[in-house]
Amino acid sequence: MPELPEVETTANGIRPYLEGQIIGQLIVRERQLRWPIPAGLEKSVNGKNVTKIERKGKYILIHLDTGGLIIHLGMSGSIRVLRTPEPPGKHDHFDLINKSGQIVRYRDPRKFGCLLYCSSSLYDHPRLQALGVEPLTQDFNGKWLYALSKKKTIPVKTFIMDGRIVVGIGNIYASEALFDAGIDPLRKCSRISLPRYTRLVESIQKILNQAIAKGGTTLQDFVGADGMPGYFEQALAVYGREGKSCIQCMSSIKRVMISQRSTFYCPQCQK
Repeated sequence: MPELPEVETTANGIRPYLEGQIIGQLIVRERQLRWPIPAGLEKSVNGKNVTKIERKGKYILIHLDTGGLIIHLGMSGSIRVLRTPEPPGKHDHFDLINKSGQIVRYRDPRKFGCLLYCSSSLYDHPRLQALGVEPLTQDFNGKWLYALSKKKTIPVKTFIMDGRIVVGIGNIYASEALFDAGIDPLRKCSRISLPRYTRLVESIQKILNQAIAKGGTTLQDFVGADGMPGYFEQALAVYGREGKSCIQCMSSIKRVMISQRSTFYCPQCQK
């Protein structure tokens, strides 16, 4: 599933082709995504000016003169920019075409993504109301995370993946950040000290920024707006490396299930 770095990479990739541009045409080929695309949406956005594109959690927000669009990539979604027209493929579900004719095309084999419309401020949309703090902002810090953890007994990996607490830290980057911080993913979040949470926040921000710089991680379907895969997979220290040697101590990387997610860690380096 595309996580924060992949969504950030996508938002950055489509920004030059939509922000400040007029939507010449929205073409919808498949309305039955995670939530149905409403009939008549095309009339609501055609001819509108795109004033801003940003990421919020794992959502891409496309602000228009009035209202705007919200895109989620789901489990297998990706967006490409086509400078010249190409015939759509089986899984190419909608196009946003700017006045210059450049196409922003959404592809999603599993159809778990979405295209939502809001006639007022996007920040008022119900899907955004329950989102936690952004991890790459000053609001996300060790003291804040430590305070929230005190009344919880869940594993720390489950804790930092809770989108109501902090957004966008998916399975891959949670495993990588906990390794970087030297914290056992199974440890109860209430049993971690303030200094260790401070280090964990630093590790989360470090890992996310490194992944964004490399265009995210491509394990199956994800590609950036330029059609290229993300290259952070080459820098993964623990994720997907069960049975291989730890890059720090040469012990064997282990895999356990936490909250029904495969979790990779080094039992020697992470305590």
